[in-house]
Amino acid sequence: MKKTRIVSLFSGCGGSDLGLLGGFSFLGKQYKRLRTSIVFANDIDIFASETYKANFKHNFVCKSITDISSSEIPEHDILVGGFPCQAFSIVGQRKGLNDLRGQLFLEMARILRDKQPSAFIAENVKGLTNIHKGKVFEAILKEFEESGYNIFYKILNASNYGIPQKRERVFIVGFRKDLKIEFVFPQSLNELIPLKLVLQDDYDKRFIFSERAVQGLKNSNKAFNKGRVQDVEKPCNTVNSHLAKVSLNGTDPVLFIDEEKEIYRRFTPLEAARIQSFPDNFVFPVSEFQTYKQIGNAIPPVLMWYLFQEILISIDNAIINTHISSENHTLIYPQLALFPAIS
Repeated sequence: MKKTRIVSLFSGCGGSDLGLLGGFSFLGKQYKRLRTSIVFANDIDIFASETYKANFKHNFVCKSITDISSSEIPEHDILVGGFPCQAFSIVGQRKGLNDLRGQLFLEMARILRDKQPSAFIAENVKGLTNIHKGKVFEAILKEFEESGYNIFYKILNASNYGIPQKRERVFIVGFRKDLKIEFVFPQSLNELIPLKLVLQDDYDKRFIFSERAVQGLKNSNKAFNKGRVQDVEKPCNTVNSHLAKVSLNGTDPVLFIDEEKEIYRRFTPLEAARIQSFPDNFVFPVSEFQTYKQIGNAIPPVLMWYLFQEILISIDNAIINTHISSENHTLIYPQLALFPAIS
């Protein structure tokens, strides 16, 4: 069977794309190689592009998607994009569609209209669904629907899919209307992965908070203290892009490693990557600050792997159904319409 061709937008360091391809292991489990190929990947961030190119060999363009015409994008079967969430997140002060970055989903819609791939996946922060009482989200769904797609969406928690992190994100999946696909998101797994499985025994002392920082925590107004000491027997709270600047008085998860001596520490880059389900052989050839930023912005590879498996199954079933429904075993919608031949 021919490989499913993917175009990846807002690719970041490549967490999503690793999941789309498969062929990696995490916490002793092998995530098989999927029958996929990424024919085009794009991000505007030069540092993210360094990490991406260090881990993947396929075509990557470091450029704003607004400067890339649809004709420059190869034919493909599935479009994927975690369009920038800063404009929609609580951190971004919920500026929504008034922020130019908040309109980049329109670039995805443009490409969907012009190229008409079989399906697409879009991802964003959970809060996107209730900005302005849901009107922003409704507008986004309408734009995708008017591009020619039946739309399905769901908030997925990474901790339900073998990832040691409670990370909720909304995933929007669309299938071209002529395919008549009814999509069901992947079921949750039965086991939660504890944070302790990804922690390092040895780490540099610089990851330990200073006595001054600890004293500041003790002196702070407890009503405003949102310090997130983690229970290592449970999945971690969400890791974000500002882990490099984590504070004991902030909302970022931290570790309390010695209660008697009052010692706290932040996660190492390797631990942060593991919390996001990156395999240990995934390379971050950038500064520590950029590494934390890229990890925090990424889509967990394992979560994307599970989601994409279901999408492939749905499209396979559509192909089978067209065979069954056709007269003289001739496809109503030729298979070429689902997966055009790879040149």
